[in-house]
Amino acid sequence: MLKVTYRGRFAPSPTGPLHFGSLVAATGSFLEARTHGGEWLLRIEDVDAPRCSSAAATAMLSALEAHGFEWDGHPVWQSRRADAYAATLERLIAAGHVFACACTRRELADSAIAPDGAAIYPGTCRAGLPPGRAARAWRLRVGTARIAFDDAIQGHVESDLAREAGDFILRRADGLFAYQLAVVVDDAEAGITHVVRGADLLLSTARQIHLQGCLGVAMPAYAHLPVAVNAAGEKLSKQTLAAPLDLLRPAASVVAALDFLGQSPPAGLAAADVAAVWAWAVANWRLARVPRGPAPCPVA
Repeated sequence: MLKVTYRGRFAPSPTGPLHFGSLVAATGSFLEARTHGGEWLLRIEDVDAPRCSSAAATAMLSALEAHGFEWDGHPVWQSRRADAYAATLERLIAAGHVFACACTRRELADSAIAPDGAAIYPGTCRAGLPPGRAARAWRLRVGTARIAFDDAIQGHVESDLAREAGDFILRRADGLFAYQLAVVVDDAEAGITHVVRGADLLLSTARQIHLQGCLGVAMPAYAHLPVAVNAAGEKLSKQTLAAPLDLLRPAASVVAALDFLGQSPPAGLAAADVAAVWAWAVANWRLARVPRGPAPCPVA
């Protein structure tokens, strides 16, 4: 059996309908995989169960199919992988990488804020739980870790985790596993070699690389695409009322995503069928043409 040298993935969260920002991320990751002769996997990131719904996931799969995406194998659902996350957390606890934390959000309200808006943990429980307090969450120690990596779009990136994130949560107070743990476990188990996603996740990458090091798993190559925003400069999302993709005009939507990603599709391609659009895209895709950012790029 030939060894797969490129395995990518698209990992949306089913919190609402797919929108143009989702399409941009799917298009970039899909084309990078296909133009490298690799596999493109689909993962449903529904680990944050209260924010996700099965109806949104079903609609999301239908939208991807309507836009001509074809993935390899069956979709992986994070909501069905709690045992894998629990086993990994136990390994980290046994190795001393993780500690129990009793802090509430109110107690952390005065903490410094990370560049991505998260509170930077001040280390309150790092040496042990305060007397009379019970564990609420589990956090990964970052120590003095400085993470550096070369992003295929954003260039060289460096992060001082203690200053920019602090010890971050792997299992939340409500018992759910955190995104950072789930994505690292899933990527490692699936053998993901390349991660192509939006630049809004660039600041999470250093945390994930640190966790990969703690687990002794391989680090994928990274490429962070520009992020689509609305007229107010807000990232397209359910919270900013992003419009769902028009399932009746899939070719036009894919062409718009290609244009957003700097590929300069020819005039008239939007009038073709979606299969013809993808044939042109695979033949002409060049990652080097993608705008760097990392600031979000507005939708025309």
